[in-house]
Amino acid sequence: MTQAPRKPFDDEIDVYGLTHPGKVRPVNEDHFLLAAIHKRIRVLSTSLSIEAVTAREDRLAFVAMVADGVGGLESGEEASATALEAVLHYLGESTDCYYRAEAGTDEFERELVAAAMRAHQAVKDRAAADGHGQMATTLTIYMGVWPTYYLVQVGDSRYYLYRDGTLTQVSRDQTVAQDLVDRGVLTAEAAQKTKLAHVLSSAIGGDEATPVVTRLRSEWGTAHLMCSDGLTKHVSDARIAEVLGSMTSAKQAAEQLLQEALDGGGSDNITIVVGRTAPKPGRG
Repeated sequence: MTQAPRKPFDDEIDVYGLTHPGKVRPVNEDHFLLAAIHKRIRVLSTSLSIEAVTAREDRLAFVAMVADGVGGLESGEEASATALEAVLHYLGESTDCYYRAEAGTDEFERELVAAAMRAHQAVKDRAAADGHGQMATTLTIYMGVWPTYYLVQVGDSRYYLYRDGTLTQVSRDQTVAQDLVDRGVLTAEAAQKTKLAHVLSSAIGGDEATPVVTRLRSEWGTAHLMCSDGLTKHVSDARIAEVLGSMTSAKQAAEQLLQEALDGGGSDNITIVVGRTAPKPGRG
């Protein structure tokens, strides 16, 4: 059995997120969140030397989320914020699930679906309480629990991985156009040109929410990208691959991709999260 590569230390995780309203929309309805979840021993009293018992935090999981509100103006902003808050609260209440995740259990995948559905209900409840009618958002979650990571997808905010010169879109757009492509009604090229490419068939808070969970193996040397469609409307996959292939840091890559989306028109809100592992010398 091949041994998994070592787990990165916190300072070997290079990740950066940003969001921008773009050049056209008056309100930014996107939100993102980055979080590290730790377990920690807190020493209250001891006769040992402090140096001997200094509490060391151990990272249980790393979480990145992107949500693109589709409710219109303030309701879309509320939808995306509510979804991320609901997922974070659910994950905080379910700390024992990370120990199950380390074994790669199906039960952990069900926990992630439950977290997405908690967000779905929270957005519906918020809409009802505020009198907005229906409001909705996309939701893409990256959950890293070494040596595995999980992608949770609702809507069309994308997750890409870049490795060995190749960019791969792991997520599947949950849009009416993509559904027609899958059924053979439209070609992929034709689907990109139709308005149905931006009509969601699944959304948090919408008529239907269908979370899809994908389990992947963590590897050093992989770059990760999560984004709302404000990026991919103006920057091609080929160009994204070039930027990730030449990146000097997550911040540099995210800021460069944002600028290129703005230069390309900036017709929508733009949210970008870039992450990679960057090994420190001498750590094996």
